[in-house]
Amino acid sequence: MDIVSVLETNIVSVVMGFLCIILFLKNRGKQNLHSRLPPGPSPLPIVGNLFQMDVKQPYKFYLEISKKYGSVFTVWLGSKPVVVLSGYETIKDALVSQGEEFSGRANYPVLMKVTRGYGLLASSGSSWRDLRRFSITTLKNFGMGQRSLAERIQDEAKNLVEAFRKHGDSAFNPKQLLCNAVSNIIYSIVFGQRLDYDDKQFKFLLSVINNYFNFLSSSKGQLYNMFPWVCQHLPGPHHQVFEGFRKLQKYVEKEADRRLEDLDRESPRDYIEAFLVRMEEEKGQPHSSFVYENLVASVWSLFSAGTETTSSTLRHSLLLMQKYPHVQERIQREIDEVIGSSRCPSVQDRQNMPYTDAIIHEIQRTIDLAPTSLPHKMMRDTEFKGYCIPKDTMVLPLLSSVLSDPKLWKNPHTFDPGNFLAEDGSFKKADAFLPFGLGKRVCPGEGLARMELFLFFTSLLQRFTFSSTQPLEEIDISPECSSFGKVPRSYHCYATLRS
Repeated sequence: MDIVSVLETNIVSVVMGFLCIILFLKNRGKQNLHSRLPPGPSPLPIVGNLFQMDVKQPYKFYLEISKKYGSVFTVWLGSKPVVVLSGYETIKDALVSQGEEFSGRANYPVLMKVTRGYGLLASSGSSWRDLRRFSITTLKNFGMGQRSLAERIQDEAKNLVEAFRKHGDSAFNPKQLLCNAVSNIIYSIVFGQRLDYDDKQFKFLLSVINNYFNFLSSSKGQLYNMFPWVCQHLPGPHHQVFEGFRKLQKYVEKEADRRLEDLDRESPRDYIEAFLVRMEEEKGQPHSSFVYENLVASVWSLFSAGTETTSSTLRHSLLLMQKYPHVQERIQREIDEVIGSSRCPSVQDRQNMPYTDAIIHEIQRTIDLAPTSLPHKMMRDTEFKGYCIPKDTMVLPLLSSVLSDPKLWKNPHTFDPGNFLAEDGSFKKADAFLPFGLGKRVCPGEGLARMELFLFFTSLLQRFTFSSTQPLEEIDISPECSSFGKVPRSYHCYATLRS
């Protein structure tokens, strides 16, 4: 090692040492403030409970800790206390009964780095309420929950079926095609058109989303969220992720500028135009939420979240059909009886297909895509379950604790559609089914996602039978990684055209 390298190493060590001392003293000053926080495992200075958890699967650590400390407990991610909520009743009490107090969005470093706190996903308070209300209304105006959007999904399902058909008897990886189809739906709402699967710009946008979620769900992403002040100066995949977002931001800005030249104020053609019209209406209002920064970040929120979650669920669902061929056969029998082969599946068919509906729900329950949901933030000092949670404290609703609770599900750790089927074979609702979250910050695109899952899933099984390139006993249905979110495995399969 040369002299320059030695000096650089020593300087970094000295700086890190000073930072550790400063944070340690700072934390000592906060002891009284945090004295009434819920109990939890003792943290170490600076690193908190880092060495006690598996950063690749932190939700398992939280599940284990809840057995000792109960349904409300505190862990330390680095120097920050995080209150974890476990169990259906506790999460419901917090997010519904005291929903306003728990409605903030925490300063999650990776999310805040790309959004700077703007947009539907990252904002809090009045700005978030304005953006959420606007976004839900706009999505409905463009067809969410209505026939027009269902028809749009049906048309995209035809394109997806044709793309699958082109592979013939060859094995292929369905990941990209599923992502393309799902993304095209939200793209058509946000940008007003669909793109060909081979479009270069489309591929770039999807690569930005894929890189973001892969990083966020990796152990490196979790370390960045704990120690952003260190990680941002180190080499790693986060630089590529953030650079990709900057390019996507420029793309959105370019699309917005283009619309300003020919803005249809009476009948906006997509989400961006609707937002720009609202910006003009509130121009000059000092506290308006409708500013350029919120437009760009909201487009990112809708486009990324609306693509990744649904496409991942569909990818996992096809893997489960390969693992459990008897389930696939029963779904296809129900499709044949209710829909037949001469028309496309419709949203109305779902009420006559209880087994298929139960399977889709069970897929969502067992995939447990967001074990801890996005982190919330306390909007004010709040008394909860005998503890005092200070304003701005990060709160993690442990959705895994609900979706795998043996008190709520017959076979919580097994893929069992019986969890959503009554004795007479009809579909059975479950209050503890929370893949979209609960309360004021429940996923605003839940209605869209439910339509997409049903129509894409049934359209594919109507036309194809899926089989694996591996023996059934070797098919691994566990997630590829399980940090912030669970990323389903990538695989190759056969899609055999049904006669």
